[in-house]
Amino acid sequence: MATRTKEPPIFTAFRNAFRSDELLRNGDFRRYWSSAIINGFGSYVSALAMPLCAVLLLKASPAQMGMMGAAAALPFALLALPAGVFLDRNRKLPILLTSKAVQAATLASVPLAWWLGVLTVQWLYVTSFISGACGVIGGGAEVVFLTNMIGRDKLTDAQSKFTATDSASRLLAPGFAGVLIQWLTAPYAVLLNAFGFLVSIALLRNVKASDPKPPPSNKHPLRDIHDGILFIWRHPLLRTLAWVSGCWHMLFYGFAALHVIFATRELGMSAGMLGVAQMIGGVGVLASSLLLKPLTRRYGPTGAMLIGMGLCAFAYTVTPLIPANLFGYPLASAVACATMSFFLDCGVMLFLMPYTTLRQKVTPDEYLGRMVSTMRFLTVSVAPLGALSAGYLGEHFSVRTGLACVAVGGIALMLMLALSPSVRQKS
Repeated sequence: MATRTKEPPIFTAFRNAFRSDELLRNGDFRRYWSSAIINGFGSYVSALAMPLCAVLLLKASPAQMGMMGAAAALPFALLALPAGVFLDRNRKLPILLTSKAVQAATLASVPLAWWLGVLTVQWLYVTSFISGACGVIGGGAEVVFLTNMIGRDKLTDAQSKFTATDSASRLLAPGFAGVLIQWLTAPYAVLLNAFGFLVSIALLRNVKASDPKPPPSNKHPLRDIHDGILFIWRHPLLRTLAWVSGCWHMLFYGFAALHVIFATRELGMSAGMLGVAQMIGGVGVLASSLLLKPLTRRYGPTGAMLIGMGLCAFAYTVTPLIPANLFGYPLASAVACATMSFFLDCGVMLFLMPYTTLRQKVTPDEYLGRMVSTMRFLTVSVAPLGALSAGYLGEHFSVRTGLACVAVGGIALMLMLALSPSVRQKS
C-alpha cells in the first residue's frame, strides 16, 4: 500500500492562508492584482530607462529634465476634471483597457524612434505627456473599478497586498533594468513595459466583476465638475488632503527631475549602479508594507502619512549633501545615495497608501469618480511647477542647489501637516 507523502509545512500554511483570505479567493481580484504586478514591474523599468534615455543618450540638461517631468504631470491639469465627469458617466473597464492599449503603443514608439535614428528629447516630452494622460483617465478608472469590485471595507487590506508586491517589483525591476539598459540600451528597455500593458489587457478582459453603466445624468458636465470641486472644498479632511498632497507632489517631481542627473553626473554612478541603488529603494517599499498596518493602528491614517512625509523630508535633505567621493571612495557615495532611496521609497508609500484609502472611505459612490479626478487635478496638476522650478535652479545655479530647495520645502510641509487641525482630529 502506497504511503501518502506528507506536504511540507510551508505549503500547508500557504494554502490555509489562501483559503482564509477573502480577497485571495476572489478570482477577479487575483486577475486585477496580477495585472498590477506586471504593470508595476514594467513601470519601474521605464522609470529608470526613460530618464537615462534623456540624460545619457540625448545629453539632456537639467532644464530639459524639468520639462520632461512637467510633461508627464501636465495632463493632470488639463484632463483631470473632465475625466472625473467622464468616469462617473461611463463603465470603467473599457476605459481602463483602452488606456493600457494606448500606453503600450506610446512606449513602443521610443525604441522604434531610436532604431530609426529620430529619437529626440521632444519625442520623450510627447511620450511622457501621453503616458500621463493615460494615467489620468485609466488610472482614475482603475481606482474606482477596484473600489466597486471589492468594497471600501477591504481597501486597506488590498493596499497592503499591492504594497507588498510593489516592493518586490521595486526591489527587482531597477537592477534588471540596469542590466537590460547596459545590454540593449535604454530605449529597448522601455519595450518591456509596453509588452506588460498588453499582458495586463489580456488579464483584465477576463474579469467578471459587475461594471454597470451609471444612470444617465441630465446635468451639464461643467455642473458636475463644479459639484465635485465643491464637495471636496466643503469636506475639511479632503480639503486638507488636497493642499498637502499638492505641495508633496511639487516637491517629489522637483526631486525626481534632478535625481538622475545628480546620481550620474555629480556622483558618477553608471546605469547599473543606479539600478542597484533603486533596488535598495525596493527594500524601503517592502518595509512600508510591513509598517503600514501597525502604524495605522497606532497613529491613525494621518499619523502614518506624517511619518511617511518625515522620511521623505529626511531623504530630500541628506541627498544633496552626499559628496562625489565620500570618505575618498566613489562607491561609498553610491551606497549613501542608495540608502536615501530606501528612506524616500518607504516614506512615499507610507504617505500615499493611507492618503488614497482615507479619501475613498469618506466619499460616497456618486462622487467617487469626480473625487479621484478632482483630487488629481488639485494635487498633481501643480507638479509641473515643482519639476520646472527644480530644473531652472539646477540649470542656473547647480543641481545640488535645486535639491536643497526641495529639502527646505519638504521640512516646511511636514511641519504644516503636523499642525493641521484636520490631521490632529483624525490621528
